[in-house]
This record gives sequence, C-alpha cells and structure tokens, in this order.
Amino acid sequence: MFTSEFYFYLILTVLTLDFLLENLAKLLNLSRLKLPLPEEFQDIHSEESYRISQEYSREKTKLSLLSSFILFPLQILFIVMGGFQWVDQLARSFGFQETATGLIFFGVLYLIMKLISLPFSIYSVFVIEEKYGFNRTSWKTFVIDEIKGIVLTLFLGGLTLTIVIWFFGTFGPNAWLPVWFIIIVIALVMIFLYPILFAPLFNKFSPLSDGELKTAIEKLSDQLQFKRQGLFTMDGSKRSTKTNAYFTGFGRFRRIVLFDTLIEKHPIQELLAVLAHEIGHYKMKHVVYSMLKSFVIMGFWLWLFSKFLYNQPLFEAFQMKQISVYASLVFFSFLMSPISTLLGILLNWISRRNEFSADRFAAMHTNAVDMIAALKRLSKDNLSNLTPHPLLVWLDYDHPPVLERIKALKQLQ
Repeated sequence: MFTSEFYFYLILTVLTLDFLLENLAKLLNLSRLKLPLPEEFQDIHSEESYRISQEYSREKTKLSLLSSFILFPLQILFIVMGGFQWVDQLARSFGFQETATGLIFFGVLYLIMKLISLPFSIYSVFVIEEKYGFNRTSWKTFVIDEIKGIVLTLFLGGLTLTIVIWFFGTFGPNAWLPVWFIIIVIALVMIFLYPILFAPLFNKFSPLSDGELKTAIEKLSDQLQFKRQGLFTMDGSKRSTKTNAYFTGFGRFRRIVLFDTLIEKHPIQELLAVLAHEIGHYKMKHVVYSMLKSFVIMGFWLWLFSKFLYNQPLFEAFQMKQISVYASLVFFSFLMSPISTLLGILLNWISRRNEFSADRFAAMHTNAVDMIAALKRLSKDNLSNLTPHPLLVWLDYDHPPVLERIKALKQLQ
C-alpha cells in the first residue's frame, strides 16, 4: 500500500513530465519554421505565401505555449492548495446523494476550466484567425456555439457520469463490466444520432445540388460500389474559410460531408480524389476498427479504475476528507496520465498509417496526381505547417505531415 506522500509526489512528477514533453515538442516545432520552402510546394507556394503560413503556425504555437505555461502552474496550485476539497465541500453543501453530488463536482470543475481557457479561444478566433483571413465567426455565433457546446457537454457527460457513479457506488469494483456494456450502447446510439441530431445544432447541411459535381460523384460511387446514403454540403464558411471533408455515421444515417469552402476552391477532379480518400476509410473499415479499439481501451480503463476505487492514501494526497466514486475518477485520470500518453502515441501512429492507406486507395481509383494537387491546395489554403518537428508528429498528429503523404503518392506514380 502506497502512502499519500508517494501518490502526491508521483502525480506532481507525472504532470510535470507531461508538461515538459508537450512543450518541448512545441518549442522544437518553432525551430522548424525557419526551414526553406520544400521543393514539392514551389509550384503552388510563393516565398511570400510560405512566409505567411510559417508566421501563422508560429503564432498558433506561441499561443498554445502561453496557455500551457499559465494553465500548468494554476493546476499545480489548485492541487497543492486543496482545491478539490473546496469543490467537494461546495458540491456536498447542496445535500444531494452521491450521484447528484458527483455531477455538481464535475460541473464546477468543467466550468472553472472553461472560464480559464475561454480568453485563449477568443484570442485564437478573433485575433489570429482574423489576422490571417480565416475567421468568419461573428461574436453572436461564437457565444451561441459556446453555450451549445457547454449544454451538450453537460448533458452527454452528465449521462455517462451518472451511469459510472451510480453503478460503482452501488456495486463497487464489480460494476466495471456492466458500465462498459452500457457505455458501448450509448456510444453506438450517439454515432447514429450525431449526423441527424447533434451536428445540425452547429451547422446547416444541404443535399448536394444537381450538376456536374454530383454526377461525377455518383459515377465514382457506383464504380467503387459505395452505397450512398447522403451526400451533403456544410456551411463551413459561416465560421471559417478553411476547407475540409469528412465521413460520418453508419447504415442509413451514413453521410459524406463536403465543406462549401472545399467545393468553392477545388476543381472536380481534386474533389473526387478527396472523396475517394474518405470512401477508402470506409472500404478498409478504418472507422469500425477505430471504434472497436476505443471500446477495448474503455473496458481496460474501467477495469483498472475498479482497482483504485476508494483508495484512502490517494484521497489524502489531494487533501480530501471524504472518499467518493466521482473524485476517484479525477485522481485516477491524473495517475494514469503516462499510460494515456503512450496509448495516444500508439493510436496516432495507427491513424497515420490509415491515412496513407486511404491515400493509396484514392490514387488507385482516381489519380495520384489529383490527390497530390488536392493535398497541396488544402495545405496552402489552410496555411498548414509543412515541416512539423518529428516529436510533435509523434505525440499529437493523427494525420501524417503533408510532405510525407505527397512523397508516398509519388512513389505510386
């Protein structure tokens, strides 16, 4: 049995190492922004446009560093000064039973974090994104988005936490298996509901209108034996000029979504290559495998959490006077941070491999030249960092750097 002092210093060490690793990667990434324009992009980037993209990446990275260097000391101070005990006392002062008290506990923590991080979000959207011509978000839209996001997080997070707290509070460590099953069911329901219920809360989705693009997409879908359940455009231009496309949902709720900005800036052949990439993910079952991996990891976390339930020294490390299921969740997440980092690195590596596979699929069924042109234009229009540091890629990138994707596609040619 470990002592409270052991847990206290272990958690401080874990949080500090995580902070140092993430920010080392960001600082190293800043040094890469001095590299010259890669040869592969000399046909689409001018020296001036490339300089602007480097400045954009530099400002975004500096803001991330600033927020990290402010939030980390506040987090440590909160732990050392017994902040969790204060929040717990506040939650218990309402006199509710444990599940409701736990929801208040998490709600207060979430709102504290939201308030602290809000100025950085505002600066990112209305200063940096505005400066580089991306922002189209009005203050009204921003405020409404924030309110919707908070309400949705509290609702969905509250539903999951209610199940976890009640089951573990009622059945103890043995609750991990039924909780796992219920969370899987909820996640599957949410996957089906997201395209028709949640996504429309933030954006307008319209069926792709008849025309040359729709005809070409239908022809490609038939060629790839891809059953179309929905082909939509999204009003991404409402918030930003950045371009994107994605695939969502299953069964009759399956949708391919193209940003209106993507359609506006890319010729049809490039759009078909991007679409083939998304279909490739579906054909190779990347989405299904990713979902299964997340379910397995969730089961592992719940089982491991059951071993740390009601750990008295762990609670003493945070100056907590009363043991609870809900606070155990928070302290367990701190303790398992290194495992979370390692799992994140592994999952990002798998995701990057999947992106290469989807690129190959697109090149085989459309044209490698069109896929390369689409990637170049996407990178230029979004001011992407063309030369990220390998450590940052290793830690945070779920997509390979664009230069690696282009080189892989050129090998196929």
